[in-house]
Amino acid sequence: MSEKDAYIEHLENTIKDLQNQVSNLTEMVLLLRKEKFGPSSEKTSTQLEGQLSLFNEAEVEADPNAKEPFYERKGCIVKKNAKTKREELLKDLPVEEIPCMIHPDDMFCERCGTGLKEIGYIKVRDELEYIPAKVKILRYMQQACECPACKHKGLPFIKKAFTPTSVLNHSLASPSSVARVMYQKYVNSIPLYRQEKDWEQIGIGLSRATMANWIIRSSEDHLMPVVEHLRKKLLERDIIHCDETPVQVLKEEGKKPQTKSYMWLYRSGNDEKEPIVLYDYQPSRNGDHAVTFRKRQITRLN
Repeated sequence: MSEKDAYIEHLENTIKDLQNQVSNLTEMVLLLRKEKFGPSSEKTSTQLEGQLSLFNEAEVEADPNAKEPFYERKGCIVKKNAKTKREELLKDLPVEEIPCMIHPDDMFCERCGTGLKEIGYIKVRDELEYIPAKVKILRYMQQACECPACKHKGLPFIKKAFTPTSVLNHSLASPSSVARVMYQKYVNSIPLYRQEKDWEQIGIGLSRATMANWIIRSSEDHLMPVVEHLRKKLLERDIIHCDETPVQVLKEEGKKPQTKSYMWLYRSGNDEKEPIVLYDYQPSRNGDHAVTFRKRQITRLN
C-alpha cells in the first residue's frame, strides 16, 4: 500500500469515527431536549437514563447487603439457605460437571502407602457461566438426483430436494439474526448504530441500513399477517379497551418534529381468555381512528 493510499484510508476511518460520534451526541441532545422541554409528567427516557448512568451505574446499584443465591456449608453437610430461590433460578439451565481428580501419582495413603480407592464425589460449589454469542454461516445445499434410465433415452429427469423458504430473499438474514436485531432495539432499547458496533466486534460488517431493511421487510412479510389475525380475534371479544398516548416522531413526512402523534392501544378485557394487546400508530387522537381500526384490513407494503 502506497503512502497516499494509507493516508486516504486513515482519513476514511477518521470520518467514520466522527460520524458515529455525531450520531451519539445528536441522540443525547434530542433526549435531553425532550426531557427538559417536554411535559413535566413524562418520566425520564429509559434510554437516556442508560446513557447518563454509563459510568456510575455499578456504584448506584451496588448493595453490600444483597445476598447471592448460594448454599451455606455447615460442617460436612450442605444446608440450603431458605431465604434464596436458587432452585427456581437454575432449574432449567443445563449442568456441566467438572470433575476435580487426584493426580495418579498421588493416589496413595500418606500414612501407610496403600493405593487409594475412589468412594465418590463431593459437590463443592456451582458457578454461573456466561457463553458469549457465536455466529456461523448456514449453507443450504440442495440435493439433485437424476434418473439414469431416462438419461440414456434422451429424456433426462432430475428431482431436487425441498429447501425451506428464506426469511428475506437475496439476503444473509436468518430468523435468529433478525430476531436478535429486533429484540435488541425494541426490548433492550439498543439503537442500530450501537448494534452495528456489536456486530463489528465479532467480525461481521453489518450496517445499520441493512438492519433497518431487515426490520421493515420482516415486519411487513411476517409480522403484519399476525397482527391482522390478532385484530380479527380481538374484534370477536365482548369487551375491548382502548386508549392513546402521545409520541414524538422526528422524521415524518409533512409534519414538524415538535408535532405530536399518537400511539393507540387496543386490548382485550378480563374474559379469562388469552389476552390480546395491539398498538396502532396514528397522527392524531381523533376518535375516528378507533372506528377505522374495527373496519379496515391491514395491507402489506410491497
